Amino acid sequence: MEKETALIEAILYLETDPLEESAICRISGLSKEAVTMALETLGSRYAQEDSGVELTRIGGGIMLSPKKEYWDHLKERYGKKNEGRLSRAAMETLSIVAYSQPITRSEIEAIRGVSADNMIRLLLEKELIRETGKKDVPGKPVQFGTTKEFLKLFRLESIADLPKLNESEAERFELEG
Repeated sequence: MEKETALIEAILYLETDPLEESAICRISGLSKEAVTMALETLGSRYAQEDSGVELTRIGGGIMLSPKKEYWDHLKERYGKKNEGRLSRAAMETLSIVAYSQPITRSEIEAIRGVSADNMIRLLLEKELIRETGKKDVPGKPVQFGTTKEFLKLFRLESIADLPKLNESEAERFELEG
């Protein structure tokens, strides 16, 4: 079992995106049971105090990442190099999409109070949001939602892991009427 665990560890080390267990099975050629056991072994190993990495579940996949306690110290140098910092306006727009999805451009603008065209274009280019469909109202406007890239950037397993909003924060993301 040691060789199987080492193989899974090497695969996770080389991958930059979260992998579902089925993908790990395919890449390694190992059974689901062997992969599950190897992941449990690695999880225990990385839970030790002398490990700087952990297995992180993001968007239904698993990846190796620095332990959260070290990330603040590391993210300046090792954060997404091509990501660039998101402006306050881009973060505000991204927050609205994350907490209110699916949401249309006009709904985003109603919450923000300003045009969202440039911010939506930027977030689409960075693959943090995507078109999720069309709203069933006259004109059939496009609706937006977050992506796996968003989950990865904010180290979330799913959208349900977003920090909970207090009452006044929640009101900020509600549409009038």
